[in-house]
Amino acid sequence: MKNIFNSRYFWIYIIGGAIVINLLASFVHTRIDLTAEKRFTLTEPSKNLIAKINEPIEITILLDGDMPAGFKRLRNTAGDLLTEFKQINSQQITFKYLRPSASDSTEGITMDSLIRLGMSPTNVRMKAKEGEGEEQRYLFPGALVKYQNRILPIDFLQGTKVVDGDPFSTLNAAEALMEYKFASTIEKITRTDVANVGYLIGNGQPLNYNVYDLIEGVIKPNYGFGFIPIDSVDIIPLDFDAVVMMKPTLPFTDRQKLKLDQYIMNGGKVLWMVDKLYAEMDSLMRVQSDFVAFDRDLKLDDILFKYGVRLNSDLVQDLQSDQLPLVIGNYGNQPQMQLAPWYYFPLLSSGSEHPIVKNLDYVLSLFPQSLDTVESAGIQKTVLLNTSNAARILSTPAIVSLNSVKTEDDLKTFKSGPIPIAILLEGKFKSLYSNRLSKSVLDSFSLFYEQPYLSEAMTDNKMIVISDADVASNVFTQQQGPLPMGMNQFTQQRYANHDFLANSIDYLVNNSGILMARNKDYSLRLLDPKRVETEKGKWQLICTVVPVLTVMLFGAVFQQIRRRKYQS
Repeated sequence: MKNIFNSRYFWIYIIGGAIVINLLASFVHTRIDLTAEKRFTLTEPSKNLIAKINEPIEITILLDGDMPAGFKRLRNTAGDLLTEFKQINSQQITFKYLRPSASDSTEGITMDSLIRLGMSPTNVRMKAKEGEGEEQRYLFPGALVKYQNRILPIDFLQGTKVVDGDPFSTLNAAEALMEYKFASTIEKITRTDVANVGYLIGNGQPLNYNVYDLIEGVIKPNYGFGFIPIDSVDIIPLDFDAVVMMKPTLPFTDRQKLKLDQYIMNGGKVLWMVDKLYAEMDSLMRVQSDFVAFDRDLKLDDILFKYGVRLNSDLVQDLQSDQLPLVIGNYGNQPQMQLAPWYYFPLLSSGSEHPIVKNLDYVLSLFPQSLDTVESAGIQKTVLLNTSNAARILSTPAIVSLNSVKTEDDLKTFKSGPIPIAILLEGKFKSLYSNRLSKSVLDSFSLFYEQPYLSEAMTDNKMIVISDADVASNVFTQQQGPLPMGMNQFTQQRYANHDFLANSIDYLVNNSGILMARNKDYSLRLLDPKRVETEKGKWQLICTVVPVLTVMLFGAVFQQIRRRKYQS
């Protein structure tokens, strides 16, 4: 080693060594995660999933060529993540980059084909050539996962939390969700056994195009599906891992509630989406006047109260709301329409760190009611969605009015938030009918139902209660057909309702732990714009001139040491 450093070919050895190290690095990918939030460390469920793959998976990242810096970073993050996957299972994971074309492609991946798969293009502005003006380009920030003869899309930006329209925050949140989106998609496309999700009917639950996205977009592509007519079955079959209670409009009988109760006691999960009050936009548009939202009297108060939550008979308004075209005046004989905030349609968010809602964009709600948690021993309660701080409650009789806010004083009443709208309940639930059933009914469970009556759940269970069923409904138009849930037909703004429902059902039925990858935090460490403006020249000098001077100084000192050594 001493002879190498004393040799006149010292620099050649250094360059050769650097080349060898880089060649080794191209074959062996490793890095040390020094970030506080461990953004470059895979979760254990993701590692276990990738390690178990036994057939080839081809992944195409749809970001290539010229694009803005933020999307280049998104592409590089996706490439680094898939390189980590490949390190775990190099035999089965392959990936490549591709820029979709507008016309025919040798890969068969065109813009039209991606839109048919459900992906949304992002319009960006780029310089065509040096010295020329800007041109519009469409990017598809996402990927395609191919396994056997199936292809599933991943949209990096769908459902991503947007903070005050800041594109940096949006792309940063997309990076934070990337591991979850890849792992979740790979799990879905490779799974052999799927959970079964039932859609309960018999109490006026909708069976029209307004639940098209819920059934065809959320449940059927990922789970076994079936309708459960509650009056036609002796018990709710435990073959269904979860049951969706979607907007009942007719009261429940004690017999029906007993079936639900015992399904829960035996480990069945329920996603409750209940509109306690009748308040529909169709009614307002039809009468073009104020109307009173009345109680449907669903007879579900006692069972929900027993499990730990109370659904109130009120309406919630929020200044943080969606927009609708409303009449603001007349021009001649023609009404003048303008998009205006519609406070009955709050945009829900969450302060929770729970993986169902972590890094999730706003969820659109329509005429929601408020929820309260009540004392229930052994039940853990987590608020998943709530209004903003600038919200208020309209107590019964709640009036729906086209002009509900008339003065500045009315605006000052929006100070009751945040108001819970969706709550997760977890623990050992106790039966509503404990010590209330006759001996003949108790005997019938053993004789006819082939399962004994349970006064308490045998194991920990979980359910989600949402005080607005319309978070899972979608608009249907004659021109466009059923739109995605959470989409405003007038502004074409799409909120994260689909992702919220998908995450909720996944959390109820999936025990793999993949959803925990949503818990990642990506801290966005931006430069202080004020300091950048005032100290720009100084830091440019430090970053460009100082490194060059340092290298020159090191070389001069090194040569001086060698000269003195050999002169002596």
